Order: sequence, then C-alpha cells, then structure tokens
Amino acid sequence: MQSHTGTFITIEGGEGVGKSTQITALRDWLASTGREVVLTREPGGTRRAERIRELLLESSDEPMPSTCELLLVFAARATHVENVIRPALARGAWVICDRFTDATYAYQGGGRGMAVEEIALLEMLVQRELRPQLTLLLDAPVEIASARAQGRNATTGTTDRFEREQQDFFERVRQVYLQRVREEPQRFAVIDATASRESVSQAIRAAVESRCKL
Repeated sequence: MQSHTGTFITIEGGEGVGKSTQITALRDWLASTGREVVLTREPGGTRRAERIRELLLESSDEPMPSTCELLLVFAARATHVENVIRPALARGAWVICDRFTDATYAYQGGGRGMAVEEIALLEMLVQRELRPQLTLLLDAPVEIASARAQGRNATTGTTDRFEREQQDFFERVRQVYLQRVREEPQRFAVIDATASRESVSQAIRAAVESRCKL
C-alpha cells in the first residue's frame, strides 16, 4: 500500500525516444493547473546521486563489472528516494522522474544480462513499498530511436558509456521494457514515440488524465 499522498509518475524509454522534451511538457502542463511538480531523474536527482551518475556514464580504462554498475545504480537511487522522492510525495507533490527502476530491469537486466532476482532484491531493499502509480513508456523501433540519438549526439558532441553500446544491446533493453508492460499493464501506458511531438504530448496527457486523479 502506498503511504504517501502525492502522485509518482515515471517516464521510461531507450535512447532517442524524446523523453526530455516530453517530460518538460508534462511538467509545464501539470504546473499550469496549480500543482506542485518535482521534476527529477535517474541516475541523479541529488548532489550525491549526480556524482554517482558521473561514475556510471564516464568512459574509463578500468572496466566496470556489471555488478558494480548495478550497485551504483541502486546506491544513487537510495539517496534519491529518501532525500527527494519520498519527501515530495509526503507533502502531496507530483513527482515526475526521468527513468526509475524499470530502466534497471531493462538496461542492467536486459542489456547486461543481470539476474532479475538480484535486481528485485535490491529494489525491495532500497524502495520497500514505493512504486510509481503510472509509468509512461515512450516506445520506438531501435533503428529509429538510434538515428535520433546519433543526431542529437552529433549536435552536442558527446556520447556516454551507454550510448556507445551496439544495437543488439538496445534491442534487449526495448524487449524487457515491453515485457514489463505485459506483466503490469495496469501501471504502464505505452506511448508511440514515432508520432509527432504534439501527438506524443497529447497521448501522455490523456494517459495521465485517465490513470491519475487530477
């Protein structure tokens, strides 16, 4: 049972599906109704968690074992949950988070091949009963999303450790996301990320209106 009074929405998806644009649009729409909206991200969301994010994303001569990566993700999540998400929900705010634990199942589970049972154990340890009320999955075929991500990276001139992975890695990530939708259809809303920007925004608003108490 959820013990908080706020609303917890997560937005998920692979690279290049347009999460950043849509998260900002959702935040602005909800804020225009007079609600307190906390926009945050994972890994990150606090000073400490952002430092862990840097470790996760940076390229290094020292290989990062998958277990190290998984533990860093949950270390960042632990401080984020306790210092940002829970307090915001307790005071009745709407929390919109760019990725959460579904991303761990997709990237570390699907992408890296980590055992689901190990992820689930850490999920329970770090989050206890905390789960999103609604998860919006922005979904697009990997070849389309990858082309978008490459275009974005060409503009910024940067790529992180995950963005350098091969297409089969992102295919596994996408398939785990879709599998989780099948397992928890009541929590997920799948949004066609290949549609126009405004169409995606409208679909997101419709999902929030139908699934959350506005």
